[in-house]
Amino acid sequence: MAIFNLQKREIECKIVYYGPGRCGKTTNLEYIFKSFKKQISGDMVSIDTEGDRTLFFDFLPMGLGQIKGCDVRMQLYTVPGQVKYSSTRKLVLRGVDGVVFVADSLEIRRNKNMLALKDLEQNLKEYNMSIFKIPLVLQYNKRDLAEQGLPIMPIEMLEHDLNRQLKAPSFPAVAFTGEGVGTTLKECLKLTLKHLQKSLQWGQ
Repeated sequence: MAIFNLQKREIECKIVYYGPGRCGKTTNLEYIFKSFKKQISGDMVSIDTEGDRTLFFDFLPMGLGQIKGCDVRMQLYTVPGQVKYSSTRKLVLRGVDGVVFVADSLEIRRNKNMLALKDLEQNLKEYNMSIFKIPLVLQYNKRDLAEQGLPIMPIEMLEHDLNRQLKAPSFPAVAFTGEGVGTTLKECLKLTLKHLQKSLQWGQ
């Protein structure tokens, strides 16, 4: 849930990058941190877990305008994807305003993608939130691996597996090079701000 700081005239929102282990959530945030340095306040904080990491930092998106004269500051988080960190993922989701679900395009990750999406849906439910109502964007990452001869799923299969019911905006990406990273984030920021304005019935 967005936090209002009237003294600073800022609204803080929380966007969480969610998905299976090693799908590219961390790579997304590292690319954003590197590419948008001027809009980031403070350092990127990393909480190391075995073989996976939770990252977060504050991001002040430029050009999105203000809400009722307040600047909007986004806190971007990743969750550890491995199954054993279920409680950490749930904790990071607390107070979330928008979600980017990062799916792994590799064929062998097909089942892990679907399990991670179910996990997201269940964890949101426990906070009385619906995956169908929260601002959500899907990113189909690692599209470049086909060039290396690795079997990846076609976009149609990913859409069928993950987005048939959700009908969320979705984007192909290569987070390692930054392809699709900015587009995904921009769409999630836009949806989150719209949702925030609507839920607070501001601007009437």
